[in-house]
Amino acid sequence: MAARIRKGDTVVVTTGSSKGTQGEVLAVLTTENKAVVRGVAIAKRHKRATRMGEEGGIIEREAPVHLSNLALVDPKSGKATKVGFRILDGGRKVRVAKATGEVIEG
Repeated sequence: MAARIRKGDTVVVTTGSSKGTQGEVLAVLTTENKAVVRGVAIAKRHKRATRMGEEGGIIEREAPVHLSNLALVDPKSGKATKVGFRILDGGRKVRVAKATGEVIEG
């Protein structure tokens, strides 16, 4: 099945503690149906110092968010939209924003 959300897309969080937050998709974890989004779902991790010289402490990083809690941002209107697919004349399959019909590049 084709991916509706891909790395580099701008998405908005629809539910949860980060609701309404927009960010860029850094990675998509297809086996878990989750995505890592910049600036969303910040989790604190306690890291031990290593012999290699890496410092320990509390590190903040993005936690994965389930794909069902994300919506793609429409390139034309800037609002959340569903994603559909269309096959162009050349036979290429592209993603399309359902709200405006705009082709999503990427």
